[in-house]
Amino acid sequence: MELFLIRHPPPAVPEGTCYGRSDIGLAAPPAASAARLRGLLPDGIPVYTSPLMRCRSLAEALSPAPVTDARLVEMDFGEWELQRWDDIERAAFDAWAADILDSAPPGGESAAAMLARALDFFDELRRGGAPAAAVVSHAGLLRVLFAHWLEVPPRRWPRLVFEFGAVSKVILDAESDMNSAVLRVEYLNRK
Repeated sequence: MELFLIRHPPPAVPEGTCYGRSDIGLAAPPAASAARLRGLLPDGIPVYTSPLMRCRSLAEALSPAPVTDARLVEMDFGEWELQRWDDIERAAFDAWAADILDSAPPGGESAAAMLARALDFFDELRRGGAPAAAVVSHAGLLRVLFAHWLEVPPRRWPRLVFEFGAVSKVILDAESDMNSAVLRVEYLNRK
């Protein structure tokens, strides 16, 4: 299965803000991003999207009938949502960063929980038998998926960068489970 994984375009939020699961829109209309991305996607490809407006608006510009799935939503940062990263208590942030996979921000979700729901979505999608799909989602979700599939340890996660409005393509093995599903990464961050 060919997967075209797309990060939403820049959101309408001040730089340096933790916005995770907050439902904010895009900084600019999605038409230009959608026109550019359409040239990178197969014609008629089914499009799946996070329910958050910054993803959904791009998906709606890409497809007349995108499928929304809550499992594609960004990580819930709980009490840190819409706070400036610099304003988050340093000790709490450091404790979370020291165990980024299994710990969660206060009132939020762990990366492991986000990964579990994302793997459930992709496993269901793969079992559906479609030859290809486009998925509009978030950097955090893409980061944990690629880290899992490529066996990247958490300390190296910052090296996995997914640019706004870019598409990354992977090929999934239709026969394997989601723990070893990636046959290859075709490209990252194509615009």
